[in-house]
Amino acid sequence: MRTPENPDIERILIDEDEIHEAVAKLGKELTTYYKDKNPLVVGILKGSVHFMSDLVREMHCPLEMEFMSVSSYGGSMESSGHVKILKDLDVSVKDRHVLFVEDIIDTGQTIDRLRELFEYREAASVHVTALLNKKEHRQTGYTPDWVGIEIPDEFVVGYGMDYDQKYRGLPYIGVLKPEAV
Repeated sequence: MRTPENPDIERILIDEDEIHEAVAKLGKELTTYYKDKNPLVVGILKGSVHFMSDLVREMHCPLEMEFMSVSSYGGSMESSGHVKILKDLDVSVKDRHVLFVEDIIDTGQTIDRLRELFEYREAASVHVTALLNKKEHRQTGYTPDWVGIEIPDEFVVGYGMDYDQKYRGLPYIGVLKPEAV
């Protein structure tokens, strides 16, 4: 594994090749599941953008894309538990098959609340795919439907994920040095 170029990164946890393999595998599984359903693929801004753009290119089925902006972290490394919708969808989800795309499922609180909201809004189905799943930190009973990679309870950045709006552009997923926070 290569050494990170960024001096704030302690080590690379998941390199570009591993990310690509996980995204391709998820794309195949989602293509099979959604082949006749025309899903509404909803990216949770900002962290999911890299993953979602790569994922939909691997989904070989009709789909539509939307984005939401939701906050539960602020500038912190820990979820506050309070989920605030900053930007909602521009379309109705009634009778639609919704697929939420998340960069990482950590405590599970944000996606659990969004799933409940979209069930209330009468979506035909609500499923979640996450590139990363951090089970050890889970505070709800929620489990995503499709997961790319299971990771340990470490704070990660890169490939869209950030700390205080930094490190999103890294092509790999790395562990931040403690002194960088």
